[in-house]
Amino acid sequence: MNDNSDIPPQAPGPEQDIPPQPHRPGKDMSEKLSEAVEGDLENFDSTESTDSTETIDRAAVIGRDGRWAAGWALRFIVFVIAGWILWQGLAVIWAGLLPILLALLACTVLWPVTKFLRDHKWPPALAAIATILGFFLIIGGIFSAIAPSVISQSQQVYERAYGGIQSLLDQLQNGPLNLDLGRVDEFVNDATQWIQDQASNIASGVFTGVSAATTVVVTIVVMFVLTFFFLKDGVNFLPWLRKYTGDNAGWHLTEVLTRSWNTLAGFVRTQALVSLVDAVLIGIGLVILQVPLALALAVITFFGGFIPIIGAFTAGALAVIIALVTNGLTNALLVLALIVLVQQIEGNVLQPFLQGKAMQLHAAIVLLSVTVGSTLFGILGAFLAVPVAAVVAVWFRYHAEMVSLRSGEITVDDIKIQTKRSASKTGTTSTEAFHAVRERLATIGRRKTPSERSGSAPVAD
Repeated sequence: MNDNSDIPPQAPGPEQDIPPQPHRPGKDMSEKLSEAVEGDLENFDSTESTDSTETIDRAAVIGRDGRWAAGWALRFIVFVIAGWILWQGLAVIWAGLLPILLALLACTVLWPVTKFLRDHKWPPALAAIATILGFFLIIGGIFSAIAPSVISQSQQVYERAYGGIQSLLDQLQNGPLNLDLGRVDEFVNDATQWIQDQASNIASGVFTGVSAATTVVVTIVVMFVLTFFFLKDGVNFLPWLRKYTGDNAGWHLTEVLTRSWNTLAGFVRTQALVSLVDAVLIGIGLVILQVPLALALAVITFFGGFIPIIGAFTAGALAVIIALVTNGLTNALLVLALIVLVQQIEGNVLQPFLQGKAMQLHAAIVLLSVTVGSTLFGILGAFLAVPVAAVVAVWFRYHAEMVSLRSGEITVDDIKIQTKRSASKTGTTSTEAFHAVRERLATIGRRKTPSERSGSAPVAD
């Protein structure tokens, strides 16, 4: 054999095969332009693009921005259409949805009593009935207590108001202004004639009012029937929901619905406490100032407190008007000062300390939700606006936590799981429910393994 080890390697000739060249990292300009048009500029290698003397066509960059804007515009249109469909559907089912919402709010107040009775070996149905009957007895006792004062003092209020109006008219006619009140009498006569001419419309309005009152009565009856069933069987709802939806979504719904329930309960109980303090302080002040119907005004103040901002303003304005027409301007100014003082104590001490922890809503959100709710649904909308806004905020916060958990910004140890606070003694225990939710969230937030990063293994939901 010839030893050819000393022969240097020859350059490949035209007839020889050229060995394959190693793969050169990077992309040519056509690939870059394609990615730019498809919206993948963020995947470019920055070092590669800085070393190259080539530039990307401005049209490609503008096209990418246009695609981004068009995509978000399409999403916005889809959300608007979905919102419109939801609104139309809400109008159809509102008659059945309203008693459910009211029953849930009532349950947040009545459930602690029912739970206390059930913990003391009362049957669920009997505990629910006893709680509802006790609620009716308390409400009935309050109205029975204020009824005598309202009946006895309403005539006094009417007489003083009538005398005050007559005195005002005399001052306008015979005082320094020396006004001619003949036009006032003419206006009163015209108004009386107009009312007589509109008798048929008024009668129609009366029938409409009777129909509306009947609807209110039916809604209240259905609400208390639902309240009974919620108090009796509500603890079985979450286990049934987990069984129906499966573990993947069931434990998420368990946690977010538990948070919603705790938020509603915190809002109603906190608002009741704040309203009670307002009613007691204002009632004592009205009694000291000898304002008629002081007890009735205190009760109105309590119930008006459940409508943030608007309720307190309306109750305070009614108290000032009664003080003005019965006891004069000085007494009305003292009542106004009393109400402003109590509202300042509530707004600067009680609400930030109590209500802020319960709802975690900014005052601007509260005001906006009450305004929108009252515009769309009147007084009932103003009453339901803040609880609904608080629950919506709970769902948004939960989604934000899940996003942070998936992105690795937080761990499961940073999440305050609230399922353990509302677990029943039947079925899954409190400890088991808490650990089940924690394990589900831990699978979401766990770090990806190298094989998962390379795409060889699926990532947990």
